[in-house]
Amino acid sequence: MTADSIILIGGILIFVSILVGKAGSRFGIPSLLMFLLVGIFFGSEEVGMGLHFYNAKIAQLIGMVALSIILFSGGMDTQFKDIKPVLWQGIALSTVGVLLTTLFTGLFIFWISGFNFTPIYMPLATSLLLAATMSSTDSASVFNILRSQKIQLKYNIKSTLELESGSNDPMAYMLTIALIQYITSASLGIGSVIWSFIMQFAIGGLVGFIIGKVAVHLINRMHLSIPSLYSLMLLSLIFFTFAITDIIGGNGYLAVYIAGIIVGNKKIVYKKEITRFLDGMTTLVQLIMFLSLGLLVNPEEMIHVIPIAVLIGIFMIMVGRPASVFLTLLPFKNVNIRSKLFVSWVGLRGAVPIIFATYPVVAGIEFSDQIFNIVFVITLMSLIVQGMSITSIAKMLHLIKPEDESKKSIFGMELPEEINAVLQELTLTKEQLEQANQLKDMTLPPKTLVIMVKREDKFLVPNGTMELLAGDRLLMISEDDEHQVLISE
Repeated sequence: MTADSIILIGGILIFVSILVGKAGSRFGIPSLLMFLLVGIFFGSEEVGMGLHFYNAKIAQLIGMVALSIILFSGGMDTQFKDIKPVLWQGIALSTVGVLLTTLFTGLFIFWISGFNFTPIYMPLATSLLLAATMSSTDSASVFNILRSQKIQLKYNIKSTLELESGSNDPMAYMLTIALIQYITSASLGIGSVIWSFIMQFAIGGLVGFIIGKVAVHLINRMHLSIPSLYSLMLLSLIFFTFAITDIIGGNGYLAVYIAGIIVGNKKIVYKKEITRFLDGMTTLVQLIMFLSLGLLVNPEEMIHVIPIAVLIGIFMIMVGRPASVFLTLLPFKNVNIRSKLFVSWVGLRGAVPIIFATYPVVAGIEFSDQIFNIVFVITLMSLIVQGMSITSIAKMLHLIKPEDESKKSIFGMELPEEINAVLQELTLTKEQLEQANQLKDMTLPPKTLVIMVKREDKFLVPNGTMELLAGDRLLMISEDDEHQVLISE
């Protein structure tokens, strides 16, 4: 295949994926699922173009690059003030929860693999390895679905889910690598595995924290002539963080996530532009990652493991995940049963389990092909069953906050991070206009200006003598981000 053909096919795949994803979103189908299905379709020799490729190492590399960007971007969106109330329960879910999910699911796989009706027979270590690859919730899927659904959840559930999904991939990765090392090396003891866990967490956390601090310093101190270079510089630091952490024996996924949290919670120049750049890159790498994984799978091989994969998937969704969530959150008395049920349901599997399933393939582990295909089927099942029902389950459990239209922005304006000012909107009522109906006569907070008025479908630039009407929406700017609006709502 020539370079021109590769570029042409790549463009067609991305374009088709976007169209299919848009069409699927109208029916509540996750766009990431559609990207995966497009990859399967084009990779199929029977109904597609036969673009299937067999290089698990390339797919693994694509996944590592994509996950680095996704986790860093997710870290940037994680605000300390949001996660502070749920910090310990999120950490518990991302560590103890992952371990329990691996244990429960691995034991179930080992138990059913001994029956005649199952097409697999896996030793205990291999069963646990299969469970470990899909023990974490997929950050790309959770971030994508929760934000595209645009639902407001009670009890800080959204913050809990995003913190868990962003921070539990390192744990699943370490379990996967440790079990591969255990299977391939008979001399590896439990003590070595525990020490490896400690070192990977410690090095990953330390490197992520240090590089996050360095990134903030560099962005704010370097005076680059082109603003877009700040985004590219940060992108280079993401790759550097992952690679250097992995080289010195730490967990690269944990490092980039922590670095993202550090950068996202500090004031940096051109933060809005950098965030938009990373959002675009995240969408692109998600699309490429899901497409490449779809092309990697062989539908014929996948068909043979569908019954057993569905059985394992049902156990994970209905038993393994809920049991691990309820046991992990047992010490947290402030988490109610409805919240636990919803967190249990949003145990989405996505590209991360499939990427982790390539590690046994690359390592040449026995039954690795079965592991990959089973994980792929369970991922499809999870995105279809769980991904498409998140809103319905949230409504059924009465966890959705009623939308406050008065707080919904209609101007769509944002200020650069470096400007010490804040925008606020206010809808005027008849009572507020009884004493004054012109801006020059109204009492506004100090250092506050009304810069725009929305009246029905028109946007107006006001002056002091403009006559205001009930229902007008005011856009105000203030120098003090601690100000309080003096006009009563």
